[in-house]
Amino acid sequence: MSGSQFNKGPAYGFSAEVKNKIAQKYDPQKEAELRVWIEDITRMEIGDNFQLGLKDGVILCELINRLRPGSVKKINRSKLNWHQLENLSNFIKAMTDYGLKLHDIFEANDLFENGNMTQVQSTLLALASMAKTKGIQTHVDIGVKYADRQERSFDEETLKAGQCVIGLQMGTNKCASQAGMTAYGTRRHLYDPKSNITPPVDQSTISLQMGTNKGASQVGMTAPGTRRHIYDTKLGTEKCDNSTASLQMGYCQGANQSGQNFGLGRQIYDPKYCPAGEVMKDENEENHMQY
Repeated sequence: MSGSQFNKGPAYGFSAEVKNKIAQKYDPQKEAELRVWIEDITRMEIGDNFQLGLKDGVILCELINRLRPGSVKKINRSKLNWHQLENLSNFIKAMTDYGLKLHDIFEANDLFENGNMTQVQSTLLALASMAKTKGIQTHVDIGVKYADRQERSFDEETLKAGQCVIGLQMGTNKCASQAGMTAYGTRRHLYDPKSNITPPVDQSTISLQMGTNKGASQVGMTAPGTRRHIYDTKLGTEKCDNSTASLQMGYCQGANQSGQNFGLGRQIYDPKYCPAGEVMKDENEENHMQY
């Protein structure tokens, strides 16, 4: 019996929200079907409250013993909590031996403390499905029958023959043919000769899918290296001054280095708007002369 089954406290915040969403998945109709199924097999009454009727684990131990005799050796009928938890632990272990997967089985506190009755319901449905698979017949049709395993064994020769088969996912080159292919370097027809489409008369015609250079002209192009007009001559927007360079072409005329002092601090003020700059300039010149 795992000690982690009984150390869960109350849920708050996000945990409580998750717990409420899980509780909303509880199906009352499935509970009624499980009640009839359990009472039909065990011949014992569960009572009005489904959780309280199964809480002590006595009915559940009787259920697994009817499905698989001798699964639970001793059933505690005491009202002590420890004995009831022991019954639930024995039932959980017996379900594992019966064939249920671990992820399908609830924990003891899910039923004993009413922690997760949705999981308890899912476990009992899985138990009913396993019982139907093993041939247990009842008056209520509940659960689904699991598919039987179909094991196949092949000899060594069959296994080696299968290695030579190319699956469709790997592709295949069978039935590939170059029939109808023209000689390499010749023009490829872009129409289907089998269709009722008239082939082009001019074999030198280049379709639009292949691109074309016909109609191309260099009329109006100036000699390489000359200035290129960036205005439209058709709109009559020619400029009188051909030496003017637009901002898109850049401009270097009229540039000079007057006023530049290499190695000295660069003035970040404008003398036109900062009268104090003249005074600071004179002080800088005096300091320079002293050095």
